[in-house]
Amino acid sequence: MVKRRRLRAFLIPLVLYCVSGAVSSYFVWHAVNGNRGLKTKEEHRLQISALQSERDALVSGRTALERRIAMLRAESVERDILEEEARVLLGRVHRNDVVVFLPK
Repeated sequence: MVKRRRLRAFLIPLVLYCVSGAVSSYFVWHAVNGNRGLKTKEEHRLQISALQSERDALVSGRTALERRIAMLRAESVERDILEEEARVLLGRVHRNDVVVFLPK
C-alpha cells in the first residue's frame, strides 16, 4: 500500500505537468507558426509592401497615359503629339527629318 501511495504521489503530478506542458506548447506553437501567427504576420507585411510598390508603379503609368490622352482630346489637340502619333501609325517620315538607323 505504501508503495502505491508513493507511486501515485509521484505519478499524478508528473502526468498533470506533462499534460499542461503539452497543452501550453500546442498553443505556443500555433501562436508562432499558425495561420495568424507571428511568422505569418511578417510574411503578410512583406506581401503588402510588394503589392503597394506594384500599385504605385501602375498608378504612375496610368497618370502618364492619362496625360498623353489629355493631349489628344478634341478641345486641346497638340499638333506635335498628333503628328508624332500619325507618323508612328502610318510609318511615314517628314522630308526634313534626320533618320538614323541603329543596328539591332
